[in-house]
Amino acid sequence: MTENELSYKIIGCAIELHKNLGAGLLESAYEAAFTHDLRQLGLEVKTQVAMPMIYKEIKHDVGYRLDLVVENKVIIELKSVETLAPVHFSQTLTYLKLSKMKLALLINFNTKFLKEGIHRIVNNL
Repeated sequence: MTENELSYKIIGCAIELHKNLGAGLLESAYEAAFTHDLRQLGLEVKTQVAMPMIYKEIKHDVGYRLDLVVENKVIIELKSVETLAPVHFSQTLTYLKLSKMKLALLINFNTKFLKEGIHRIVNNL
């Protein structure tokens, strides 16, 4: 399955989750429910994946964690904030670059309509 096909399934799952739970919960609650729903679709989902930083060929374990990784192809960065800040987009793009993956979804569940909170971020390797 391609990254685009995966993102279509992931976004559909996120919208269904948001319809059921609404806005205002903690990020950890969305992460648990979202992980469950994605696995119910038969997708491989890893949570809180350690992301080391490699700088000048030296690996540094500095505590970065990817919220979700689906099928080892798509990073999902979850938020539950009033407004996404530019740093959220920068952080997600940096995670893509460090992981050498092509696609991430930055999803803010704290919105009235989830489609306003979904952002595709692409790493042009």
